[in-house]
Amino acid sequence: MKEYVLELANQQKSLNAKLNIMREYLQAYVLRILSDEGFFRYAAFLGGTALRFLYNLPRFSEELDFSLEEKKEYSFEHLIKKVKDEFMAAGYKVSVSYNDQKTVQHAFLSFEELMYEAKISPMKNQKISIKIEIDTNPPQGAIHKKYIINKYFPIAFLSYDLSSLFTGKLHAVFSRKYTKGRDFFDIGWYLSKWKDLTPNFLLLKNSLLQTSYGKEIPTEENWRGRLSEVIKSTDWDKVRKDIENFLEQPKDLEVFSKENILSLI
Repeated sequence: MKEYVLELANQQKSLNAKLNIMREYLQAYVLRILSDEGFFRYAAFLGGTALRFLYNLPRFSEELDFSLEEKKEYSFEHLIKKVKDEFMAAGYKVSVSYNDQKTVQHAFLSFEELMYEAKISPMKNQKISIKIEIDTNPPQGAIHKKYIINKYFPIAFLSYDLSSLFTGKLHAVFSRKYTKGRDFFDIGWYLSKWKDLTPNFLLLKNSLLQTSYGKEIPTEENWRGRLSEVIKSTDWDKVRKDIENFLEQPKDLEVFSKENILSLI
């Protein structure tokens, strides 16, 4: 297994591409471990990495995002330990840090020596990390769907339908207190691929209320206008700086410009 991820990295031309493909393989490995553990009987896989794995979103991602869809007693510590043990058994050197005391539990898996072995870094102690987040109190209203994919491994998992996944991205754009360029790139990608896509309005309302959104909730009649307002007021230099290292094709930055995204809304 470890030899394969190094082989994948060796096939890439740039250091950034090597790093992205290694991280993606490790993410898929985590998903397979979680699937084998039965995690997706009560949790859903969301976010940018889910979009890439399900719909070939043309950018890479740093995180694995999940939501606990059933009020089930489970041990986050045990789950993360299982993931670590599986990687150790496959020959990886990995350390773990985690916090399970908040509503959104998170962990960092830090892989040692991989970047050195892949000739990305001259330092053996340089680490490549994956962040795992589990929302233990997600907003209600999502429509769930089961998927089977084959990305490095056959993996079965629970996620949301397309409209509900899109709603998660809209919620981020409407409510985030800082500019995360990946949000805006993803919105442009969604609307270029599915021109008639609309949000899950129940989920959008519940998501915004849960995060203390202080403005009027967007509706079926005005969500496009409200989205346009946010995009127009966004500093696009910050968008570019956040997203540029994660794109498969750097020139996609020009395709999904502020003006082009506004024309899709």
